[in-house]
Amino acid sequence: MIRHAILVAGALALTGCASVINDVTHPMKVETKTPSGALVVGADCKLTNDYGVVQVKSGDTAQVRRSSKDLDIVCKDPANPDAVAKAISRANGGMFGNIILGGGIGAIIDHNKGTAYSYPIWVQMVFGKSLVFDRSTEKEGVPTVGTEAPAASASK
Repeated sequence: MIRHAILVAGALALTGCASVINDVTHPMKVETKTPSGALVVGADCKLTNDYGVVQVKSGDTAQVRRSSKDLDIVCKDPANPDAVAKAISRANGGMFGNIILGGGIGAIIDHNKGTAYSYPIWVQMVFGKSLVFDRSTEKEGVPTVGTEAPAASASK
């Protein structure tokens, strides 16, 4: 009995904290607006990271694969110019739990699986703009505020 308990405890110690707490996906609500602020429902949105592509209609919620890499979002609507954004990936509480509790192996596992990271859970894209959404500015119950992406440098 003691041997069994030790084996179970050892197995749990080798798993990542975030892997136990977090699923490999998390919900992200994607909305689109005109520059004047009117919501546009039903635009075709594509969310892309290193794990693949998720398609969603604006106004709906998609299950996004967690990753340490940022998430690129493009929403298209025939009546509007494209809405483009980048959602910044940030370490979540599971990663910090690994670090605090000394779970170096767990931190590595969670990093590699992506479960240690999250994106903003609610974004509002604006047609004709390129925005950046950072989970560090997220407030519960409201969309994460997007900031204008810096203009791309002209190549020489």
